[in-house]
Amino acid sequence: MITSVFKKSTPLNFSLVVILMLVFFFLYQIHDVSWTNSIFSILKSVGLLLVLLATIFLSSFVSKRNGLSRDSTYTAFFYFLFLLFFPDLLNNTNLILANFFVLLAIRRLVSLQTLKETKEKLFDASLWIFVASLFQFWSILYIVLVFISVVFHVSRDYRNWVIPFIALFAVTILFVLCSLIFDFHSIAFLQEKSQISLSLDYFTNNYQNAAFSIYATVALFFVISMFSTLSSRPLVLLSSYKKIIASFFIGVFVFVLSDHKSNELLIFTFAPLSIMATSHIELSKPQLKEEIVLYVLLACSLFTFFSQL
Repeated sequence: MITSVFKKSTPLNFSLVVILMLVFFFLYQIHDVSWTNSIFSILKSVGLLLVLLATIFLSSFVSKRNGLSRDSTYTAFFYFLFLLFFPDLLNNTNLILANFFVLLAIRRLVSLQTLKETKEKLFDASLWIFVASLFQFWSILYIVLVFISVVFHVSRDYRNWVIPFIALFAVTILFVLCSLIFDFHSIAFLQEKSQISLSLDYFTNNYQNAAFSIYATVALFFVISMFSTLSSRPLVLLSSYKKIIASFFIGVFVFVLSDHKSNELLIFTFAPLSIMATSHIELSKPQLKEEIVLYVLLACSLFTFFSQL
């Protein structure tokens, strides 16, 4: 039933994802209506919702545009389900923005397989990653993905290895300029943001622990599925799939290293995992197996969402 709804990419299918996102976003927001007391808070909530919707559709665009999935709505639907695992994320401005910028970078890096405008894509991707690091410092680890992409596609031109440093210089200049305009200490800001914590004792209740455990199990299932079917993928797409896998593990490292740890930091794994989940569903036979996977994931996401409200 669900597979027949999302196996095609139509305006109606995307509208359904938008409606679901609106419903669950406001279900989360209404448990604390203090945000309605000021125009700024209302605009902030609306802005976060728009960025979240843009992120969902961007992940779907990356998947379809680069041939990583068929013309379906699975990637957008999976991303939505993963968001439900950690509802507190729906109010975390820094992580939502950082993830959006990282996804913009991934979009440029995956499209490098066309070998068109390579230098522009490398610069754009590096720039977005350094911008993302201003909101969540350890997302700077995604710069590794830029160098992985250089190795895969354009390693012979030494200038491609220098481009990320040019982007770093550009963002540094803009960051220093902003620190002067808004009068904050840039060094102290970076020192605070770059703290490392490997502790996993941040859970405040059993439901957060359960959500993390279920999500980790789901992620492990789809990652193993991707590795087991990687050799059967079209040769021309292998480098793109490898970049998606690498981006997932970089997201895990961002979670592991970040200070002030929380489940919401796993947002950086949502897009690559959504693409891997879509790939699994599209290759699964028979259809009953696809339905079981989707229904189990839907049940898990609904349980974790409502248990944490």
